[in-house]
Amino acid sequence: MNPKTSKPDRKQRDRKGRRKEPSDFEETTLTIDRVTRVVAGGRRMRFRAVVVVGDKKGRVGIGTGKANEVQAAVQKASAVAKRNMIRIPVEDGSIPHEIDHKFKAARIRLIPAREGTGIIAGGALRVVLEHAGIRNVLSKRYGTTNKLVNAQCTIKALMRIAGATTATSEDSAKNKDRAGKSNKDLGLKDTPELEKVKIKEVSKADIGRDGGLEKKK
Repeated sequence: MNPKTSKPDRKQRDRKGRRKEPSDFEETTLTIDRVTRVVAGGRRMRFRAVVVVGDKKGRVGIGTGKANEVQAAVQKASAVAKRNMIRIPVEDGSIPHEIDHKFKAARIRLIPAREGTGIIAGGALRVVLEHAGIRNVLSKRYGTTNKLVNAQCTIKALMRIAGATTATSEDSAKNKDRAGKSNKDLGLKDTPELEKVKIKEVSKADIGRDGGLEKKK
């Protein structure tokens, strides 16, 4: 009989037996709440998880997930957070400039700090800043103590610093690149010139009862 120490490490493998690759992101479960929904016949109880994901190198995201089990809710929230990650410009371990942002009932103020100051923040604000890779910052939180709203407000504030691009901004950038270029440079076919198109004027007398043009004799 083999001793317990000789057993393979089951934590490093999934259910299919494949070895899990180390992830570049760190995850922290911010809150797990039990939520209920009133439906016909009673109440349905589920769990809501809020997860913060970041690589501590300028990328961070937050996500929420609901499920009948805690583990499933955390997995959903983690997947949503990884899809909605933003990139933040970190200068010497701090933010480039001061910013004040309000979201719903929360208001957050972030101030850059020198090296060695540390993260002067608490609660959800501290978790988001740590996962973003910010080591030195001063902060102040006003309003609600709800962790989800404070985390969302922090992400909104960091998005203003980062200048995150959206689909509309990408389209406008593509239009700017196309400006000043001919159809041949863009690989498009030339449209017929307006000078070659003949325009014929039609009066009411040329229109028949059926709405078509009558041929002149």
